[in-house]
Amino acid sequence: MNIVVVGHVDHGKSTVIGRLLADTDSLPKGKLDMVKAICVKNAKPFEYAFLLDALKDEQTQGITIDSARCFFKTAQRDYIIIDAPGHIEFLKNMVTGASHAEGALLVIDAKEGIQENSKRHGHMLAMLGVKQVVVLVNKIDLVNYDENIFSSIERDYSNFLKGLQVVPLRFIPISAFYGDNIISKSKNTAWYEGPSVLEQLDGFSKQKGKDALSFRFPVQDIYKFTGEGDDRRIFAGTIESGKIKAGDKVIFFPSFKESVIKSIEEFNAPARSDARAGAAVGFTLTTQIYIKPGEVMAKLGEKKPETARRFKANIFWVGRAPLIKNRTYKLKTGTNKVSVKLAEIKTVLDSSLLTAFQNKTQVDRHDVAECIFETAHPVSFDVVGTIETMARFVIVDNYEISGGGIILSALSDEETILNEHIAKREILWERGFVLDIDRVREYRHRSKFIVFTSSGKLDENRVTQIAKAVEKKLFDDKFKTYYLGLPSISSGMYSDIIGSSRYEEREEEIRRLGELARILTGAGLIFITVLFDVDDYDVEKLKLLNAPNEILVINAGENNFNKFKIDLEIPQDEELEQAVSSVYSLLEKHEVILEYYL
Repeated sequence: MNIVVVGHVDHGKSTVIGRLLADTDSLPKGKLDMVKAICVKNAKPFEYAFLLDALKDEQTQGITIDSARCFFKTAQRDYIIIDAPGHIEFLKNMVTGASHAEGALLVIDAKEGIQENSKRHGHMLAMLGVKQVVVLVNKIDLVNYDENIFSSIERDYSNFLKGLQVVPLRFIPISAFYGDNIISKSKNTAWYEGPSVLEQLDGFSKQKGKDALSFRFPVQDIYKFTGEGDDRRIFAGTIESGKIKAGDKVIFFPSFKESVIKSIEEFNAPARSDARAGAAVGFTLTTQIYIKPGEVMAKLGEKKPETARRFKANIFWVGRAPLIKNRTYKLKTGTNKVSVKLAEIKTVLDSSLLTAFQNKTQVDRHDVAECIFETAHPVSFDVVGTIETMARFVIVDNYEISGGGIILSALSDEETILNEHIAKREILWERGFVLDIDRVREYRHRSKFIVFTSSGKLDENRVTQIAKAVEKKLFDDKFKTYYLGLPSISSGMYSDIIGSSRYEEREEEIRRLGELARILTGAGLIFITVLFDVDDYDVEKLKLLNAPNEILVINAGENNFNKFKIDLEIPQDEELEQAVSSVYSLLEKHEVILEYYL
């Protein structure tokens, strides 16, 4: 069982764990002597806390700065104890430490009382969904084992946790330094009738095994082999929950593509017939489908993950700069990485005063907030209370993890930042005296945004040639048209964003291209471009940005779209002249080229 120990700096978390290890004879051979030697070297008296602070720089500073893990066992079960940082500068490390916890010991100094970080840690445990929480009132010896002081802390902190909808299982008075109530009951606290810390740990309920949950497999990468006749495409990653076997039907989110498990592979090992939560494996499928890393594989017939571009979440912000609206950040959930923006701040909670603010315009460092986020592409996740690890995420700002949180619910895409932008843009769009119908009469055609796509590398040159040939024929026929190729776009319109993260670049490229298309089609042109490695959502975004004007999507070669309806498929073996003729027929069908002008 995974147990996390949290608390304010110097309240004795590591001492508690050191005592548990020492008094249960769980220390590795020679560990105690090594720590004592380090204490002598640093001219410090020995403390049980140093059994956890294994790094020299941690011992020099006297602050635990990483989530150290240690192991011990009782007659009841095995334990993994996580000593999470208490110093405010390292709270974000605790997100990682606590994220794997099934229960928590929260340490409060009886003499110092409830501190700022004590409240923040309460928020963190509530956000991460840790249900089994026990509060250890440590250093009870420094207040002469006073029951009234213990009861006062118990009353005040219980009221605080109640506001977070956290009900602690128990408060235990302890002295980690002297061992009171750590392994067995102490005579010094005769007024306390509950169990010791060790007895309470053995009383924790083991959570439902991950094997029993719905199957979730975040895809880390896809490997394709070509040597020695090996044509396997292996979808690799680690099973987050559930179990699966060869022959099971699966579905990927958010692409919604379906297939069947053909084989389950492991590196340098024979294929296996089944696999379960925690296994790092690869899958081959009976049908070759195209998906991207970051998608989530689930089993058909089981509960599906949520898929949305907007979601409501609780977030704990630890970034140096505040979290602000409409700035682009990077969201990491499972193996997925996608651009994300803060769409709305519902409530901000000052974690030291438990004061709620309804009208804050930003989330400051160490604030806890309920927010609505919007991603550039749909993401798949589970909400808190279902599969906990699939409900967690972090937000990266300038290459640093700046916030972590849990997803409360998925929201509809009706009121997105993009839709709001387009509506505002069209209201403010200033038109001249020339009407659209006047341009149609003068140019002898309607405006249109034509996007040629392909997913295969070998098709890129061919698709480009078709697009250019279509432009040339339109021009020769005296129509107003313009082709803009990817190199021209990258060296011009995108030059200022080169060097940004790949997620930010892609989102901004699509946005700028869509805005340009709106201008050129608004001018009455037939605007032609070529895009590669786009998906349903990229094209849907272009369609929205080009509104109220229309878009045509023409695909040549392999088609990797799932839901988006392609306007024209050009077969791989079709000659250039025939391909151009097919596009012309499409333009006539959609009344872009008007028959009475031909």
